[in-house]
Amino acid sequence: MPREPLEDSEGFVTEVCWRYYVNGQTQAEVARDMGVTRLRVNQAIQKAKSLGLVKIQIESPFVTRLEAQKRLEQVGVGKALVVPVDHNNYDYHAPVGAALAHYLTTTLKTEPWKRIGVSWGVTLQRAMERLPRHSLPDLEILALMGGTAAGSSFNAFSIASGFAERFDANYSHLVAPIYLPDDVDKDIFLSQEIYASHIERCLSADAALLVVGDVSDLSFMVKYGLPRDLTMQELRDAGAVGDVLGRFLDADGNEIDHPLNERTVGVDLNALADIPNKILTAAGKHKVPIIHAAIKRGLVDTLVTDDLTADILLERMT
Repeated sequence: MPREPLEDSEGFVTEVCWRYYVNGQTQAEVARDMGVTRLRVNQAIQKAKSLGLVKIQIESPFVTRLEAQKRLEQVGVGKALVVPVDHNNYDYHAPVGAALAHYLTTTLKTEPWKRIGVSWGVTLQRAMERLPRHSLPDLEILALMGGTAAGSSFNAFSIASGFAERFDANYSHLVAPIYLPDDVDKDIFLSQEIYASHIERCLSADAALLVVGDVSDLSFMVKYGLPRDLTMQELRDAGAVGDVLGRFLDADGNEIDHPLNERTVGVDLNALADIPNKILTAAGKHKVPIIHAAIKRGLVDTLVTDDLTADILLERMT
């Protein structure tokens, strides 16, 4: 005969919740084992929540926006991770950086990646800062492009070595400027063993961590990386909406017809497209055109972004 526990008994409510949350029993199983109705079990669970006896804590540093993710994946993004942001105090670096750090931490538990290529930018800096320390001594971090030694507290060199430090991994810089002087033959320059060997290892990477920049003062590439004899208006006039690895693209994902792209030191975008697991982390309304262009170019397997950017991007893509 079913027992008649006191409906308001904290002991009864606690036992129900223990069986349900800790033991993993279904409500029907709890009801059966405790000799009560399923309705009473459900009422006890709801009461526990209202009294604060049960608190649900989300361990992930971000809460995914499943609907936006699903829609992005339906319109051409292989995998999307969308994080919520404070629209009133908007930060388009830190939330997606934290999401990338979480994604890498989770992924590297199961994926035997040996080489990861990295771009450089504020978003990767934020991700690096949020990464817990790992012990992956067989992993190598490779800079996918040249860097700048001035104008910023971080650059391609500090990003590659910073990720390596977090992973307890090896690293290799592409010790060259982002853009060569126009009187230097890039093919001859990159044929030197030190550069050819580095690029070859980049092309065998298991994953690439990418960011993009627009063509405005918000872009660190525009602000710190462009040659002094070049203006961002000149790039806009040539059709540029932003850059990937220092190469400027138009809205359709094609490299613009401008000499600057021929002076860029780093992995060629056609070769980049062949690297598996291209992870683009980018957010902000101003970056939507170049994010879309990178997707069109086939440079994005996984997109890490925020809900504000995802909504604007979806309007553009649908």
